[in-house]
Amino acid sequence: MHSRHELVWLSRDGWAAVQAQAGPGDRAPGSDFGAVARWRANDWPLVVRRRPPGLADTQVALGLPLPPAPDGSKRRFACVVDARMVARWQAPLTLAEAAHAAPARWHDALHALLADCTRTAAALPRRAFVPGGAAVPLCPLVFGSLSMQAMTGLSYLRADSDLDLLLAPESRAELAAALALLQRHATSLPLDGEIVFPGGVAVAWREYATAAASPLVGARLLVKDGHGVRLATRESLEAGLGPPC
Repeated sequence: MHSRHELVWLSRDGWAAVQAQAGPGDRAPGSDFGAVARWRANDWPLVVRRRPPGLADTQVALGLPLPPAPDGSKRRFACVVDARMVARWQAPLTLAEAAHAAPARWHDALHALLADCTRTAAALPRRAFVPGGAAVPLCPLVFGSLSMQAMTGLSYLRADSDLDLLLAPESRAELAAALALLQRHATSLPLDGEIVFPGGVAVAWREYATAAASPLVGARLLVKDGHGVRLATRESLEAGLGPPC
């Protein structure tokens, strides 16, 4: 099953199905149909979103995030396709892959963050190599405005845009390092995003950092996965990381 934020490229039948859901009406570039036609012509990916209730296991829920309107409002065209219509898919872009599309005001701080990721990862145990996965920890992935701007060249980033990152620790040592890394650089970059735990459960990193600093035990956090939103304790999330180091 595909995970939230993954990138999906469609087959010809897949694009036909999406265009049918967009409707045959307004074909202007800013309309749903016009946007889908533009995505198809440029072979840009769609993004896996949370599955709506009742969706069959053979179907994939996707979103096509459009650039912000002049008034700052954001619009996303949502659609569903049969999994057999997915031509290929991949994980979200890494921060290093998307950095070229960042605004000039972020450049110095972004390079400092990437360098810190490399230094911090070097001090952590190297993961066993898994084909298609990261061989080293602390490889930030990107979603949201920077990701879409890097892939399409369209203008998504605004003066108040956040830098949305995904960090997926596999041990408690990686989790502690990821939180410390984000906190060090949150003063120089508008860092937002999620910590993704084993199994694909994600929690906003700032909310998790606040809970981790609290002496309270059993406090519940809002978590997301491919099926919905629910509450979970910090302890239950950390249990998937194995015993403390």
